[in-house]
Amino acid sequence: MKAKSKEKEFFYEDLINALYDDFYSRQRERGQIERQWELNLNYLAGRQYCEIAANGEVEEEDKYYYWQDRNCYNHIAPIMDSRVARLTRVRPVMSVRASGSEESDVKTAKLTTAVLNSSYGRLNIDDEIFRATVWSETCGTAFYKVTWDNSAGRKTGTKDGKPVYEGDVRVEAVSPFEIFPDSLCAESMEEVESLIHARAVRADEIFRAYGVAVNGGDVEVFSSGTGNGGGRSVLHDAVLLIEKYERPSAAYPNGRLIVAADKKILHIGELPFINGAEGRREIPFISQTAIAQAGSFFGSSMVERLIPVQRAYNAVKNRKQEFLNRLSMGVITVEDGSVDTDDLAEEGLSPGKIIVYRQGTNPPSIMGTGNVPDDLSYEEDRLLNEFILISGVSEFSRSASANGAVTSGVALQLLIEQEDTRMTASGESVRAAVKEMGKQIIRLFRQFATGSRIMKSSGETGKVEMFYFKASDLSSDDVVFDTENEL
Repeated sequence: MKAKSKEKEFFYEDLINALYDDFYSRQRERGQIERQWELNLNYLAGRQYCEIAANGEVEEEDKYYYWQDRNCYNHIAPIMDSRVARLTRVRPVMSVRASGSEESDVKTAKLTTAVLNSSYGRLNIDDEIFRATVWSETCGTAFYKVTWDNSAGRKTGTKDGKPVYEGDVRVEAVSPFEIFPDSLCAESMEEVESLIHARAVRADEIFRAYGVAVNGGDVEVFSSGTGNGGGRSVLHDAVLLIEKYERPSAAYPNGRLIVAADKKILHIGELPFINGAEGRREIPFISQTAIAQAGSFFGSSMVERLIPVQRAYNAVKNRKQEFLNRLSMGVITVEDGSVDTDDLAEEGLSPGKIIVYRQGTNPPSIMGTGNVPDDLSYEEDRLLNEFILISGVSEFSRSASANGAVTSGVALQLLIEQEDTRMTASGESVRAAVKEMGKQIIRLFRQFATGSRIMKSSGETGKVEMFYFKASDLSSDDVVFDTENEL
């Protein structure tokens, strides 16, 4: 008995070491991509004098001279606001197609559609799509995690003094900072053999979920907030929770899920959800990209393309401002020893000021600086046009004011349609993610809704209707769109 216990202890020790080694390896491999995401967060939030240093970390650049202007003229933020607002219109209406022409098949399809639409509203999926869209537009990629929560839904009774619930689907948007695939070259979730979801979780939540006490501490997390730290913040009394999902293989026909925290195994078993086609178990994540990249698991962001233009625009505007400062405040020239330079440096040549200078010397004077060079104004206008060229978002969309050269209503409509066309690929990615989400929701109800359930949804007349269903009623998961791409 002791030998078996010792053997099990060695097995868990080897398993936990292999898990953490794999996680650290994936973290190092993805380091350069992660730094780019962090740089995107900084530029979007207005911290636009950051750069990826030689040590691989995002650091703020120093001034060359103490008097230099370092203002940020953020054009990236309104462009991204416009893109997110447009993609918010992509909220497809879905239905389930009948598997046959029999009356029972049509009835089943209508019932499944009602379950899907009811879940869509009940789970606040619109909010999760918005959160995921903000992440995908900022970093290039976002993810949806579709799982089953046994502690959700209506209370059905008690067992051993604890409440029992009927359970419900759980859909949550996941930051790309938390996702670590086994290969960065995989172009879709189907090509990934294993995936690690690592996130900061409070220690007491670990104890409630798994009954294991862990030592909490400070864990660094990334956010898109505008506080200090370049998008980084700290979660206190927390621990890094690592979930490794392995796709079904010859060694593990139903896949494998390993959960660990604080170097302790919390759970090990097969993939818990039958969420794939034809009754297969799959990794419960769905990806959404802003700009797809060939041969890459993670997509690209428009922020990344705009950073060089934003950097050049800030430089031009600040040099122009410094030139205007010289025109308004002037550069004073004095003869050596003729005046008290400390007093002059402190107060300048203010109106009505009495200047006392040594007899026989020249009085202080303002050095002529000329006019603002036309090249600065020309470069500023050129960079503003380059923002439009790269992003596809015109001044009309950002500020609701049309270019003076465009006054025709037809021309403005064509301009809007061209902008929407540029975003069609991003919109299709949202639609594809929502469609896959709908399929997985139906499959999870088919797996876990063993007894009769009651739900409510909006009927054909617009009135709220109640209906009953059970798992066997959800025979079809052929989800289709009832609307075209809203863009």
